[in-house]
Amino acid sequence: MEVSVSQKQKQTDFELASVSEVSSSSSTLPPSPVVARFGFDSGASVLRFHSDSESNEAFHIDLRSAQLFRLSPVESICICGTSETNTEKSYSRGISIQFRKEEESRAFHSAFDQWKKELVLQESCLPNGILSASKSKFDDKIEASSAKMYFHYYGQLLHQQNMLQDYVRTGTYYAAVIENRADFAGRVVVDVGAGSGILSLFAAQAGAKHVYAVEASEMAEYARKLIAGNPSLGQRITVVKGKVEEVELPEKADILISEPMGTLLVNERMLETYVIARDRFLVPDGKMFPTIGRIHMAPFSDEYLFVEMANKALFWQQQNYYGVDLTPLYGSAFKGYFSQPVVDAFDPRVLVAPAISHVINFTSIKEEDLYEIDVPLKFKAAVGGRVHGLACWFDVLFNGSTVQRWLTTAPGAPTTHWYQLRCVLPQPLYVMQAKMWGPGAEQGGILQASSCKFDLKEPYYRMSQPQAYPVTQDQPTHHLVNTQPVNS
Repeated sequence: MEVSVSQKQKQTDFELASVSEVSSSSSTLPPSPVVARFGFDSGASVLRFHSDSESNEAFHIDLRSAQLFRLSPVESICICGTSETNTEKSYSRGISIQFRKEEESRAFHSAFDQWKKELVLQESCLPNGILSASKSKFDDKIEASSAKMYFHYYGQLLHQQNMLQDYVRTGTYYAAVIENRADFAGRVVVDVGAGSGILSLFAAQAGAKHVYAVEASEMAEYARKLIAGNPSLGQRITVVKGKVEEVELPEKADILISEPMGTLLVNERMLETYVIARDRFLVPDGKMFPTIGRIHMAPFSDEYLFVEMANKALFWQQQNYYGVDLTPLYGSAFKGYFSQPVVDAFDPRVLVAPAISHVINFTSIKEEDLYEIDVPLKFKAAVGGRVHGLACWFDVLFNGSTVQRWLTTAPGAPTTHWYQLRCVLPQPLYVMQAKMWGPGAEQGGILQASSCKFDLKEPYYRMSQPQAYPVTQDQPTHHLVNTQPVNS
């Protein structure tokens, strides 16, 4: 559970032998007694040095820019950045601190380090999740308007409820964590894009030493409430509000947990954030849940869907719409509708060839390798007919030390909130079973071509409620997803 610095720290005084500003004879406190005190000033964490008289304060240091170095068992120097407002010139300031005893020096250094650590967490929880005025890696990649809409969407409880009520998703995550307690017990965990905090709570249930739940949207506030309402688990969870690309954490993680999957696995680009979290927060050889993702693609035949898509553009074929000829826009409308991937649950029997799979290993892939993904496709038709497009789905592996568990969105499996995705071609292709057909077939030439550019950000949701298509006994086995153990 997150506790702010002002709540957690009690005012503690440290008596010192003397304090003086380096290279300055005028800024020196009287030799006895000198008191150092950590506290707050206008929301900033500060260190004050003063004598017995509260009005006789000589030094006031902002801990955000301060560093403390031990010169001897009873002598230290504090270096801090400051500025002259009239010249706007930055420079460093040194404060020499003399302690009475070595034990008091150790206690002061320990308190200083604790305040600095908690200040990092406090700053990472700024309302807008930004730690500095400079643009982060996230800002360089993502349009501000797109990011605002994204975080607004996931900052609403109704969308979190939609994901929580996906019992395939939530139940698989729970099983993957609890069945692999050995990976979580006594370990530091970072929950990347924590949302409601449910995965953080799962990790705490599995015995995690501490969990840092990083969430950039306003959902972080709800996560704090949920975690605070489960105090037996929440006392080992800290909510950090901010972007993974920007926040700082006080320690490295032994294991990352996240739900970074979008439509077709890669949509929403959160996989990149997951990999950045790996590079920033995870110890070498640390574990990632999920560990591996696979994208599956296969050609399908669905005449009804094709006609449905084509008919959506018929409106623009009207030549006398209130006296206006709409046909000049028909071609653009037709192209626009077919650029929308169709998101729904379909019968696996519409597939006409075995699927091709593309594997993404989250533990080793580079962030830049996710910017553009090329998947070579070559299929051998199992049945003849018209191919109307490409059907796609994904699965992820939780490669635990005890149990390997898959979360799949395959057709025929219980439907998830991701459903499946189909890219419908504006011009169907004709194929025959396991052989070429038409002019040039004997030479193995290209017989037909159909192309389209699809926009994953503009899907056509064809279903409002999940619907599972049961696998029949005569279902060809090559349509099913291989969920055998994978060695990472």
